[in-house]
Amino acid sequence: MQFDEVVLGRRSIRGYKQEPVARELIEEIIGLAMRAPSSMNTQPWSFYVITGEPLEKIRNGNTERMLAGVPQSREFRTGEAFAGQHRDRQIGVAKQLFSAMEIERDDKEARQDWVMRGFRQFDAPVCVIITYDRVLDGSDDTPFDCGAVATALVNAAWSRGLGTVINSQGIMQSPVVREHAGIADDQVIMKSIALGWPDESFPANAVVSTRKPIEEAAVFVGF
Repeated sequence: MQFDEVVLGRRSIRGYKQEPVARELIEEIIGLAMRAPSSMNTQPWSFYVITGEPLEKIRNGNTERMLAGVPQSREFRTGEAFAGQHRDRQIGVAKQLFSAMEIERDDKEARQDWVMRGFRQFDAPVCVIITYDRVLDGSDDTPFDCGAVATALVNAAWSRGLGTVINSQGIMQSPVVREHAGIADDQVIMKSIALGWPDESFPANAVVSTRKPIEEAAVFVGF
């Protein structure tokens, strides 16, 4: 694909075929992603790529703990709940997804199942967990750099026909993730990315989220 085709065509995939993804292909994608810029070339990121039984244990542990009311334990700051225009955008994409999936507002069971999909890594065959070196904890540059490499990874995957969705639900129960992924103590868990071959029959996969206009986002000075 051309660059513009990748960027404009990519969308978050929340339904996957249960087909394995070759390790060699994932290594190729990660290699491309690591060409992302980082502050002074620090390259703070690491990738834990999980499939099979370890991933099932993470799915089950996440789901069981959340349903049991165990407080979430993400290792990065989430800030205050969204409000104003940010909340509006959050609600907007949720409405798009619920409409695509034909989930009614009062259908609590269907809504609960949708939420649980996130804790199950959207049932994708592969999960990539991005971590960063704990010695850099507290630097705003470091999570910024992890965002850059995550963006590069999802675009590289898309260019090869794979789908992804960056999510936080899959790492809400960090002790479970750390145990079954074997994440070293010197790493901070930043984000998780579900990855696999898109199931084109899954209705939510057709959803394309909107973007605010350039005139709202950009300020041009001196032009």
